[in-house]
Amino acid sequence: MDIKKLHPWNVSPKEAVEIQKQLQPQVILKNRLKRLRFIAGTDVASSRTDDTLWAGVVVLQYPGLEPVEQRWTRGKTSFPYIPGLLSFREIPILVAALNKLKTIPDLILCDGQGIAHPRGLGLATHLGLLVNSPTIGCAKSRLVGSFTELGKDKGDSADLVYSGRVIGAAARTRTGVKPIFISVGNNITLKQSLRIVFRCCPRYRVPEPIRMAHFLVTRLRAQHHASAVPPSSALSPPAVSG
Repeated sequence: MDIKKLHPWNVSPKEAVEIQKQLQPQVILKNRLKRLRFIAGTDVASSRTDDTLWAGVVVLQYPGLEPVEQRWTRGKTSFPYIPGLLSFREIPILVAALNKLKTIPDLILCDGQGIAHPRGLGLATHLGLLVNSPTIGCAKSRLVGSFTELGKDKGDSADLVYSGRVIGAAARTRTGVKPIFISVGNNITLKQSLRIVFRCCPRYRVPEPIRMAHFLVTRLRAQHHASAVPPSSALSPPAVSG
């Protein structure tokens, strides 16, 4: 993938906040998704014992959601876990995994916030600026914002509002199950983001691309802790159903 180098990553939390403020005006909240044939999901798992991270990316065909390719990377991080600064901890290793892809996704779903963030620059938005591709943030919990009463049926949604403006939506992806929080990453609209995310949740609360990436990295972490790390950092692509 064509990934930009916009700033250094070896920075302090205070410097990271300033970088977010500088990057935020570059975010594009318009639809620049020309086609959608391949959609990727990303996730990162942290070691329970040290500063090791595993980043995984899974590419699926859209709208059928058949798996096409999966890649992963293991590495170390020196940036602490700080709410609102997750991108500085996770994006460097995510970029390393994305760089291994042979199938370039048209859209990336991230396990994290987009513009639903105190400074409007969550992980999905930050990554979207780096890859210059449409990205969507899909978070299991809120970082900021509030929403009105949400319907109980799959497909129901309510605006997520922060400082007087809509920054995302609480979305019911399964009937009677807790909502997830959708926000624009970059180069897409909220309306389109919701439509795509609902299409990516045929059976589960979490969108299928992210769910598969989560299973990948949690399996790798478990193998590591069991002293059974695979010999290669590029797993064979999963079987593609017909």
